[in-house]
Amino acid sequence: FKSSSRRTVPKNLHTTRLEQRMSTVEEEAAVREPLDLIRLALDEKVYVKLRGDREIRGRLHAYDQHLNMILGDVEEVITSVEIDDETYEEIIKTTKRAVPYLFIRGDSVT
Repeated sequence: FKSSSRRTVPKNLHTTRLEQRMSTVEEEAAVREPLDLIRLALDEKVYVKLRGDREIRGRLHAYDQHLNMILGDVEEVITSVEIDDETYEEIIKTTKRAVPYLFIRGDSVT
């Protein structure tokens, strides 16, 4: 007949492992450089202002170091200003469109 000895883990060892996991999570959420902000916005609704008076709103699915992005459920708003030939007044026109997925080239982001 063998006696079973139960091995116990010291509380401080368990606490240390938990603290290590928590510090890893905190490090992942830390913002150390500008692209870290974008990483935190993954799978969130974002607003992107582009050249040519274009604005994009959509869910950020992917990005890279060049700021190329893939957005889903996109609404694009294009604003243009025209001058009336008779009155010389500025006429502001906005055009909207919905796109399921959109690739945005990083150098078009302002």
